[in-house]
Order: sequence, then structure tokens, then C-alpha cells
Amino acid sequence: MPEASAIPPQHPQLAVSAAIFRDDKILLVRRARSPAKGFYSLPGGRVEFGESLHAALQREVDEETGLKIEIIGLAGWREVLPGATGGGHYLIMSFAARWAANEVVLNEELDDFKWLAPDALTGLKLDDLRLGDLKLTDGLVEIIEAARRLIEA
Repeated sequence: MPEASAIPPQHPQLAVSAAIFRDDKILLVRRARSPAKGFYSLPGGRVEFGESLHAALQREVDEETGLKIEIIGLAGWREVLPGATGGGHYLIMSFAARWAANEVVLNEELDDFKWLAPDALTGLKLDDLRLGDLKLTDGLVEIIEAARRLIEA
């Protein structure tokens, strides 16, 4: 019998992600399983019933990376619709954040991380989902640019 989490819910799921900046670099993490397996993105995940967006973000970042963060503000949102082969429907609220404490320790949902200069991402075309050998999730560059503006304000 498949795990309950392997079957996408039949209604949209609310999720959060964090564009975490530390020493002028942004944290990218690679997903070890679906959705977005093999793609670099921002740490985050689903909001639980009754949980505030900020509480969910703090919890997800801690669970996935072990980091403590200072949330600066909402950088934007993305909607992920089910594809032709299935998948879930997600509304992802992405926040700008500053690193506050700890070093990255990945959980089983992630298999790699990189601290990159945001300038390495600037100027990528909207349809360009690669940075060298890194596969990036759709909309990542725009969210990072918006988050960077909040951090630098």
C-alpha cells in the first residue's frame, strides 16, 4: 500500500518557503524526493492546520536544514498546478529571511545545499531553469530577486 503522502491531495495545499540570506549569499537546497526531486529550490513545506505562515516557515526551515532564521517579509508567491502525469496543487508563499543561527544539517527530504551569490542567478531568463548543472524550480529566480530587494531595503 502506498504511503498517504505519495498520493497528492485532491485540493490545493498551502506551503511556505524561505529565501535565506547569509553573508551576501542565498541558500539553495536540492529536493531528494517529489515534488521537484532533483531540483534546487528554497527550504520550506506545507502549512499545518491552525499554524501561522511564520510559524510554519520557522518549523519547516528548522526541520529541513536545522537553521534558525529572522523573517523579513513576504517576497512573493507561486502556484504549482498538477501536471499531465499528476502531482499536487500548491500555493507557495515565499519569504525573505536572514540566517540567524546554526549550520546547515539536511534532513531526508533534501540531498544537497549550496550558498550562492544572488548575482549568479540575476539575468537568467524566465524559461531558463538551469544554472550550470543546477536544475532550478520554476519562478525561483524571481522570488530570490524580490527577496533580495527586501533584505537590502
